[in-house]
Amino acid sequence: MAVGVLAFQGSFNEHIAALRRIGVKGVEIRKPEQLGDIAALIIPGGESTTMAKLAEYHNMFPALREFVKMGKPVWGTCAGLIFLANKVFGQKTDGQELVGGLDCTVHRNFFGSQIQSFEAEISVPHVADKEGGPPGFRGVFIRAPAILEVGSEVEILAEVPVPDKLKTSEVIKESQKVYPESLNKVIVAVKQGNLLGTAFHPELTADNRWHLYFIKMVNDQIEETETATSSGIIKAGDIYGLQDPKIELPIYLP
Repeated sequence: MAVGVLAFQGSFNEHIAALRRIGVKGVEIRKPEQLGDIAALIIPGGESTTMAKLAEYHNMFPALREFVKMGKPVWGTCAGLIFLANKVFGQKTDGQELVGGLDCTVHRNFFGSQIQSFEAEISVPHVADKEGGPPGFRGVFIRAPAILEVGSEVEILAEVPVPDKLKTSEVIKESQKVYPESLNKVIVAVKQGNLLGTAFHPELTADNRWHLYFIKMVNDQIEETETATSSGIIKAGDIYGLQDPKIELPIYLP
């Protein structure tokens, strides 16, 4: 089966290219009825308010919520993480509509504006155990959110220290009043059942391990609901493993 990528705005092409690199078909999703033809969905990074307005215009939110409730795997990156969160901190009253399902509180634009975007080496032991390769991952944070709090059923996959230059910002001071830990470090990747969320952009690197990790979530979900394991399962085996743990290919921005 194919994996859908919500394709209203943002880095959906980059996700489809990353899926192609590991031998998985990616499909652009813009209409509710298309969700019936895919095994899983990626909600990409982009401008979350614009994405939400377009999704609302196309009446996607009811279908997206139902897709999550059905137990289908969904991965939100950056703006997609905001979509999946049950609660968004710092949002204006009657702010953007959410899909929900992921028991966490996300602060949108926690790391600042577009010009404060950055890259950081992230420790990802759980993903490295599953997919091999180095214990670190090169995270690309573009006007990125951060996860301030998670529920008891949410597994934390990665955290990062807050850069010193941001600790004096009003955004972080505001969140620190409610979430004191957010001054020093924040969560940037989580998993809860069929849902995966990352505050950074794995699709903008040549390291395929997060996409492989998600495809294995898809495999697990299919195996739970189907007895046949030959024709309907996406294979994400050793042939997709990293050839060289030192990835030095350039990162590009959309």
